Amino acid sequence: MLNSMKKILSIIGARPQFVKEAVVQSEINKYDDLNEIVVHTGQHYDENMSGSFFEILKMKKPEYNLAISGGSHGEMTGRMLIELDKIFLNEEPDIVVLYGDTNSTLAGAISAAKFGIPVAHIEAGLRQEPKDMPEEINRVLTDRISKYLFVPSDKGIENLKREGITEGVYFTGDVMYDIFLKMENLFEIDFYKELELEKDNYIVMTMHRDFNVDHQEKLTKLLSSIQKISSEMPIVFPIHPRTEARIREFGLDYYLKGIKVIKPIDYLKLMGLTQNAYAIITDSGGYQKESYFSGKNALVMMPDTSWIELVDEGINTLVNEDNLYEEFLKISTSNFKEGIYGIGDAAKKIVKIISEK
Repeated sequence: MLNSMKKILSIIGARPQFVKEAVVQSEINKYDDLNEIVVHTGQHYDENMSGSFFEILKMKKPEYNLAISGGSHGEMTGRMLIELDKIFLNEEPDIVVLYGDTNSTLAGAISAAKFGIPVAHIEAGLRQEPKDMPEEINRVLTDRISKYLFVPSDKGIENLKREGITEGVYFTGDVMYDIFLKMENLFEIDFYKELELEKDNYIVMTMHRDFNVDHQEKLTKLLSSIQKISSEMPIVFPIHPRTEARIREFGLDYYLKGIKVIKPIDYLKLMGLTQNAYAIITDSGGYQKESYFSGKNALVMMPDTSWIELVDEGINTLVNEDNLYEEFLKISTSNFKEGIYGIGDAAKKIVKIISEK
């Protein structure tokens, strides 16, 4: 019986991937002929951003934890390749499942391709400018390698078709919406009260991208605008370790006065905060979408976004250090288009396709 089982090897390494893997893993567990091995690369190592997810989302502990973090993109990816090669030789999986656009994703795709193992890419078809950003390089190369491309929105189908990729492409909806619906009744909906905030009268902000926090002049301007917004409406800021380090390094602590800065929080607290917020300010790929699931507008501190359909629909707005405050004043909380990312059954569709193929 064991010989007839198909082995899935799933690779995760960053916060959004833990969330996605949780709901896919739940579906895999419903199949008697599927055996899953989970590899955690260790790309995100903060306990609030990784370890707690395995408990909150009732995920099994990964069979492998590579503890690879830090260093340049090339160094990190190279170290992952070395360790993943060993795992593939040992496990001999039938398929490798990858998520999103991280270094962990690209390393998994390259290593699997060298062994001739089919790759399934969840969140395929996403594209954004600039084309030289690490995440864009990772997602484009992974799509080129993948045999199964699971796409969360109609825009992703269009992007792949434009690049000549039509085989093995499936619109499934977004697994992030699956997990949002699955966990919604567990969100810590009253967490905002612990922070002495008023319902619908505060903003949640996250910021961690290198192009925002690694350049002193740009970070100063962003923080100055954020401080200005905070004089109009309270801002709660779960601060990323990278951002905290840069603010300290550049001596910009002054701009945090009046802003409620807290340590990184887990998914249930963050979603609880989000559901009671007025709006969101973020440069996170996943969070700008989670804000949509919560019925909130987001000001997205990026030159472009892979979730451009939310901008096209007037739900989210791309902002920069020069227009952040002005766009905050223009936020409209009406005209929310529903169903952009499916109906909440993406994981079910994905695992069914993997099982059948």
